[in-house]
Amino acid sequence: MSLNNFQLAGRVAIVTGCNTGLGQGMARALAEAGADIVGVNTSDPADTRSQVEAMGRRFLDLRADLSNISCIDGLMEQARSLTGQVDILVNNAGIIRRDDAIKFSEKDWDDVIDLNLKSVFFFAQAAARQFMAQGTGGKIINIASMLSFQGGVRVPSYTASKSGVMGITRLLANEWAQHGINVNAIAPGYMSTNNTAALREDAGRSAMILERIPAGRWGTPDDLAGPVVFLASRASDYVHGYTIAVDGGWLAR
Repeated sequence: MSLNNFQLAGRVAIVTGCNTGLGQGMARALAEAGADIVGVNTSDPADTRSQVEAMGRRFLDLRADLSNISCIDGLMEQARSLTGQVDILVNNAGIIRRDDAIKFSEKDWDDVIDLNLKSVFFFAQAAARQFMAQGTGGKIINIASMLSFQGGVRVPSYTASKSGVMGITRLLANEWAQHGINVNAIAPGYMSTNNTAALREDAGRSAMILERIPAGRWGTPDDLAGPVVFLASRASDYVHGYTIAVDGGWLAR
């Protein structure tokens, strides 16, 4: 297969939650492959923007709270301002709330479900409508989790949301493959990001996690570079409805 199939020159990719961590790593990887980036964040993605622009790519900075889906159509319209079309959506923005299931609040349930699952579906819907209007097909990449496969503890709404992400990834692939739209997901394992700082600083908990990971280390945002470029490119044109675990072998144990 030609390496040209992995090139994204001339493509526009929307990446939500790309100001730090995994989202930043994926935005950087897509830009390195040639794509211009539309970042959707609640805070300033200055570092991501500088990395993308240093590669000679354009970066459009959009701010929105995706827990309220009323902003999505406007974001899609603004995203078209770069080249007149959109080619890739990476649904990465998400949050987590921790508490025992017996005490878990309705607010912590709704906050997580609204951002991690509801916005993923409706942003994917908006992207698919755009792709169909363009007649070009497109790529939708949802960010799942190890808790798409496992139950976890003390994260009931997060587990529900990420299980749902894997489910709707399959559903949307079933409906939209006929339109040349690929819908797939990436399930990161234990990654070295701001969200896992407390776990990594807990020596006992970190040791337990590392003992379970065959690769023997925490993942990094760069570990998602290959999978996200693959799923965003022509190289994955016959891949539909699949969730790729990038977990150092965690699920194989």
